[in-house]
Amino acid sequence: MEELDVNVSSSEGFGIAEKIVLLTFISAVILMAILGNLLVMVAVCRDRQLRKIKTNYFIVSLAFADLLVSVLVMPFGAIELVQDNWIYGEMFCLVRTSLDVLLTTASILHLCCISLDRYYAICCQPLVYRNKMTPLRIAVMLGGCWVIPTFISFLPIMQGWNSIGIIDLIQQRQFNKASNSTYCIFMVNKPYAITCSVVAFYIPFFLMVLAYYRIYVTAREHARQIRVLQRAGAPTDGRQHHPDQHSTHRMKTETKAAKTLCIIMGCFCLCWAPFFITNIVDPFINYTVPGKLWTAFLWLGYINSGLNPFLYAFLNKSFRRAFLIILCCGDERYRRPSILGQTVPCSTTTINGSTHVLSGKQSGLQRSAMVRLTVAPPVLSEDGAGRKVPSGKAEEGKKPQGWLVLLQVNISSLCNYWVSFHCLSYSNGNFK
Repeated sequence: MEELDVNVSSSEGFGIAEKIVLLTFISAVILMAILGNLLVMVAVCRDRQLRKIKTNYFIVSLAFADLLVSVLVMPFGAIELVQDNWIYGEMFCLVRTSLDVLLTTASILHLCCISLDRYYAICCQPLVYRNKMTPLRIAVMLGGCWVIPTFISFLPIMQGWNSIGIIDLIQQRQFNKASNSTYCIFMVNKPYAITCSVVAFYIPFFLMVLAYYRIYVTAREHARQIRVLQRAGAPTDGRQHHPDQHSTHRMKTETKAAKTLCIIMGCFCLCWAPFFITNIVDPFINYTVPGKLWTAFLWLGYINSGLNPFLYAFLNKSFRRAFLIILCCGDERYRRPSILGQTVPCSTTTINGSTHVLSGKQSGLQRSAMVRLTVAPPVLSEDGAGRKVPSGKAEEGKKPQGWLVLLQVNISSLCNYWVSFHCLSYSNGNFK
């Protein structure tokens, strides 16, 4: 075992060329993670439409966890990796290791909560989703994402539970007599390796697989329904039939969201699966995994913290628009168009002396709601005494035309109020 330890320690260092490449690569990863996660947080805070989506609360908390990983964990690991020496002391080594486990586990649990949120949103009815994903339940889930990792990070690491039975091996690997270097070694015994890996990776991974499987099945069913609606909307008798546009748009949005989150899930598995498989296998093979392989798998997991914001930017239209607005200093070209923002010519219609304004250019919502009234002037006829009266009074038992005109005017006013209210709601962002 002593000979094995010497071989492991002597192979930890990197050459000059390797250090330059590592420093460039690690700096790019850290910078990408910091800027990307900051961009996500600022985008959600500034964009009211993004704040209305419940999933984005998890995304902001996830971005905050990834930001802390890139600020509090990655730089110290990079310094130790490049300098081949730990210069911050044993206590800070424990704190840094605890933060590493805490924040990376919190990031993974956030991805699990996002998958469960999408499962309820896509696979359940809207009323069921609103009942389940209440603000209180969202707050509890977010609190669990931050509290649960403390039971496998600060509590056992500071108490030394992870090193029970392997203290001598840890002390041997902390010091390299040949180079007079000190390392921040984090080794775990079998009970801690199993417990930590199951809580931090395998349980969330199992839940995400189940959730995304159900989302995939539902998305395929929605795609089939979209095809049916499109075929139903095709002209068969010379007339154009329009399917339910709201349902079709909702299904397309949910299908795209499912694909986006599945890609994020795939990247998560590629980044973290190698590390946690090695973490649970290494104690059972007498800790013979090479140090460089450990380092490669660990930084592959760190890359996931910087990868999520770019996945949102390229695969989510709302985030992409918000990013462009921020990066382009609020350029109006990237803002959501407002249906009330344009000035359009108006025409007027006169109904019995009352003037009603009708816009000359209307949106689809206005065209479907506004009613253009054409009321003919009253027809006069003679009664028995030879007097000119409206034709409605000439025939007994019929209601006068004035009531019909009044009813039509009231309907027109109600339609105008309805259009104004809904157009204002749409321009304020109340419609998704």
